[in-house]
Amino acid sequence: MDSEQTKRKGKNSWFPKGHSISWAMLTIGTFSMLLVSVDRQILPTVLPAIMKEFHMNSTEGGWVSSLNFIGTFIGAGIIGIVADSIGRGYKRTWSWGISCILAIISGFATFFTHSLFNLQFWRVTMGLATGAMEPADVALVSDFWQKENRGFALGVNHTGNPIGQFVGPALLSLVLLHGTWRDAFLWIPALGIIMIMGQMFVGKKKNEEKVRSWIAAKHLTQPYSSEQSSEKISVKSSLNGVWNTLKNRNVQLAISMDFLFLWTEMGVSTFLTLRLMNHLGISLSLAALISGASGITGWIGLVLWGTISDRLGRKFSLAIITVGSSMCVLGCIFINSILMGWTVLIIWGLFRNSPYAVINSLTVDSAPKQAASGLGLLVGIGYGLSGSLVSPVVGWIIDSYGWTVGYLFLAVSCLLVFIPLLMTKETAGKYAKLN
Repeated sequence: MDSEQTKRKGKNSWFPKGHSISWAMLTIGTFSMLLVSVDRQILPTVLPAIMKEFHMNSTEGGWVSSLNFIGTFIGAGIIGIVADSIGRGYKRTWSWGISCILAIISGFATFFTHSLFNLQFWRVTMGLATGAMEPADVALVSDFWQKENRGFALGVNHTGNPIGQFVGPALLSLVLLHGTWRDAFLWIPALGIIMIMGQMFVGKKKNEEKVRSWIAAKHLTQPYSSEQSSEKISVKSSLNGVWNTLKNRNVQLAISMDFLFLWTEMGVSTFLTLRLMNHLGISLSLAALISGASGITGWIGLVLWGTISDRLGRKFSLAIITVGSSMCVLGCIFINSILMGWTVLIIWGLFRNSPYAVINSLTVDSAPKQAASGLGLLVGIGYGLSGSLVSPVVGWIIDSYGWTVGYLFLAVSCLLVFIPLLMTKETAGKYAKLN
């Protein structure tokens, strides 16, 4: 009886509990996401200086920016396959580490480059590295936490994104006051080296065994079965796994939702600074600062909705996030003062990054054997493909029909999430077994 009571208490607790090693892995994973987020903020921040030095027009500058998305599209898919073939749990530190080292090299190389070709080459390489880091990182954190608190763990893990979205541009502006655009890229090696050193101590086999023993003692659900821990997966099998992952209905629907959320987010964020400057008559530096306001509350939304998804279900959380995101996009139409700008964007932060932690949890729940492959498809198709397409589409709508129509278009795009969401099978919460 005592054992059953302990089991029920562990499974029904709202407050997440984890082994100290699980928390350490989560800390490293969060900084890894911060690294990815900061890198994605660097280029838009310093692009005017790069365009000036290399005498580029807006079209050429846009092409340099799109190279990052191309690299992400490739990197997320490749490393997803490699990560699953290497193995699960602590073995994923190899694929994560390779990606992180590649990001470090790319950052140093960009700092020293003095030709446009080299800049373009290292932008693709950096996109490949960060695109690979994200799915490997998420899968690694997921493998060090019990399934009951997966949504919480991945929610905290993704707080690196909003923190980077706010802190990155603010700190980069200070760097640019005392150096050139090249100095900004030294942030990547500095953060990456620290994380690799930490991972050398945390991501070990004996540490994972301690976590799994603790999970068993608490009568919680292992992130993956003991049979899967010893299972060997060849690259060929991983390629077959990608195909099997793509055939998984929940994964297909998760990719669709991820694409629509990212399409909406980047459609807003790409032109947000321009919108604030044009309508409020403020400087570029102030507009850049306000544009990162969503990062102030972004971490709250990630932890909140990730935790709620563990208890009330992934679908419930995504439904609320969809409505909230769409309403915030509509709110951008009414930004007519600095105060209104801060208000709308701070509220948007509660929803902006939140869906990705829940969608990642849904993907891992639905395809545990191909977790990295599935997450790679999410990052590659969702971020890489949507990022390559949304800017010219939304830019054309704004030029042709104005800002109001542009925001209406993006708000409707977000609401389209309900189509795949209604067809999704619940994987968590009290309704998981009923679908």
